[in-house]
Amino acid sequence: MNPAMTSGVTFEFAILDAMELTSDPELEVRFAESAHQILADLVSEGAALGWVEPPSRDEVAELLGHVVSAVQAGDASLRAAYLDRRLVGLGYWLRYARPTHRPHADLEKIAVDAAAHGHGVGRALTAALIADAREAGIEVLALDARGDNTNALHLYRSLGFTEYGRLPDFVAVGEHRYDKVFYMLDFRQQG
Repeated sequence: MNPAMTSGVTFEFAILDAMELTSDPELEVRFAESAHQILADLVSEGAALGWVEPPSRDEVAELLGHVVSAVQAGDASLRAAYLDRRLVGLGYWLRYARPTHRPHADLEKIAVDAAAHGHGVGRALTAALIADAREAGIEVLALDARGDNTNALHLYRSLGFTEYGRLPDFVAVGEHRYDKVFYMLDFRQQG
């Protein structure tokens, strides 16, 4: 359990890996639906998760199926945060497919239910994924984020990621343009 204190109230959640998710039939059945709800709600509120419009249930189910298959092949990690058996967040990384990039992976999504924001769920998910990457022998864990996503960028920096590039006004959301910011965590430079 990961306890977080907020206004004197302890908010305890569990971080599960893909094996724990798929070994519990009840959680596995509800996971895709719950993940869809979180992602769709966040995107409809303007969250920077790669979609302009909320993703469909089928799109999320297909994405999660791909990630779980990659986990089973040793090419990914998937983590989910639960509070009383209710999904409150998820995140994953995928190893690069290109043979010359195989030692590296991309942290692709960290999504936390709006009701759980500020309770340390995103930090715990990201820290678990970093530990999984290190254990899997990943050399560089990379990510990109929308430049206005200041909370996420602060979180990544606080966990050791460094910025290595930026594409100005690259992300298009309707008429709005945002920088695409690239971060990396280089395990080769860590003892």
